[in-house]
Amino acid sequence: MRFLKIGIIVIILLLLILFIVPKFLLFALFSPQGTIRPSDLTGVYDGSKKTALYDNKSMRCPGKVDVKTEPKEVVLGDSTGSKRIEIDLTRQRIYAYEGDRKIYDFLISSGKWGRTPTGRFRIWTKLRYALMTGGSSALGTYYYLPNVPFTMYFYNESIPQTKGFGIHGTYWHHNFGHPMSHGCINMKTEEVALLYYWAKPELPANNSSIMASRNNPGTEIVIYGDAPYE
Repeated sequence: MRFLKIGIIVIILLLLILFIVPKFLLFALFSPQGTIRPSDLTGVYDGSKKTALYDNKSMRCPGKVDVKTEPKEVVLGDSTGSKRIEIDLTRQRIYAYEGDRKIYDFLISSGKWGRTPTGRFRIWTKLRYALMTGGSSALGTYYYLPNVPFTMYFYNESIPQTKGFGIHGTYWHHNFGHPMSHGCINMKTEEVALLYYWAKPELPANNSSIMASRNNPGTEIVIYGDAPYE
């Protein structure tokens, strides 16, 4: 009888969680952003990975991305200065500045299953390609995404590098302007490519990936606002 009562209590608690606790909190608790090991990151395209998985759908992993970037021309008299990236979660937009001059303004998709953190961050590595995994198979949110292009991971004192938050290209959806990720900032590949080559750390000649350093620090990222719950 005792075990029966315990079982009934457990079932009631589960039902309360399912029907009372907001879905986004459940996903945040049980469908986390995938963590990473910085030592495993290479930035190299992995041609052995042929299949990607997102939103319970399998898809073919795309080939190498060849995006030609043409930085905006600087107009004489415009204010120039230190670079920074601002991300407005409320409007689902990303802005790139040099001093008070806006260089880029693009739509994004921020965290839905897991929320994108707010605050001030720094890019700590730029990777031409990266493997991203995470989510929950039980909740149907598991993702396995090889060769994610133009990835810029960011961190601060509260959000360590291993958390795996970044700005990157996207080949598995086109629903920009709406939260779609587990915490990262999804962008159109051709647009994030512009940011990738504009932002610091500067890429050395003949190298498409780099780690930030004291002499070549990453661009500051400021994230603010509240993403819509959709």
